[in-house]
Amino acid sequence: MLTTSTRVLRLLSLLQARREWSGRELGERLEIDVRTLRRDVDRLRSLGYAIDASSGVGGGYRLGQGSTTPPLLLDDDEAVAVAVALAANGGSASERQDVTLGVLAKLHQVLPPRVRRKLGAIEAATLALPDSRPRIDFRVLAALAGACRDTLEVRFGYRDHQGVETRRTVEPLRLVHAHLRWYLVARDVDRHDFRTFRLDRIASRDLEVQARRFVPEEPAEGIAAYVKRSLVSAPYRFRARLLLVGSVAELTAKIPSWVGTLEARSPKRTILTVGAETEAALVALVLHAGLPFALLEPASLAPAFEAAAERLAEGARALRRRSA
Repeated sequence: MLTTSTRVLRLLSLLQARREWSGRELGERLEIDVRTLRRDVDRLRSLGYAIDASSGVGGGYRLGQGSTTPPLLLDDDEAVAVAVALAANGGSASERQDVTLGVLAKLHQVLPPRVRRKLGAIEAATLALPDSRPRIDFRVLAALAGACRDTLEVRFGYRDHQGVETRRTVEPLRLVHAHLRWYLVARDVDRHDFRTFRLDRIASRDLEVQARRFVPEEPAEGIAAYVKRSLVSAPYRFRARLLLVGSVAELTAKIPSWVGTLEARSPKRTILTVGAETEAALVALVLHAGLPFALLEPASLAPAFEAAAERLAEGARALRRRSA
């Protein structure tokens, strides 16, 4: 015989699995009589679940819509689907993303080993195309989300842009999604300063969440401003400074923050600084800004800009020739 708590959870699982059940079907599944079934339904209602009941020949029970969101039971496949969707969620550093990562951290904390093995299998079988965003380990994202939530120190092996690996001990603050990448904003304990770390350069096998708690301390300029500045000032192989017409306030509303940083040169002139790992990526960022510009420096990038302009112009001319 099932205990009361186990039986009530089983009843909840049945109600979530199908739209409507008759009292007889539920009684047979749970091996209880009608009176016990009614008491268990009342217990679920007291926990916030809206359960509708109807009498008569076609009567039964079904899970309705309540005024609160009570706990939700998921089977293995449903838990995997939710975890994959949460891990793949993009967006900026926003309140909605904080909620998403909080749910992911909670889910990862309670997943049984068999479900974690399924997630590992999905990750191993998933192919990332060359032009898609960098792949990150679900376990890294989930573990760091939990560490940020619980203010727990983290240690991991990190590979920088030159491929040099170091061991880091950090106090994780926030996870940020920007420019198709996930970043961890944290205070580096050994370097006594704030840092940003790309999640695709952290291996789950090297990540250890410590028991030591810390008091969160954010950069004076704020998380969003710090991330924007650190990403643009990162040691990119290629960097360009462009002169744009318009004030910083006007251009901020037109150019995505992840494209680069804006600096006032005069009330009506602004310098845009962009950086990238390749010339092609840098040209793409400039095109994404979508505004007229003058290249200030470096002069060595001028041929790449001219070649890109010629390719675009030739593509347009080829279309006109075919249409003529």
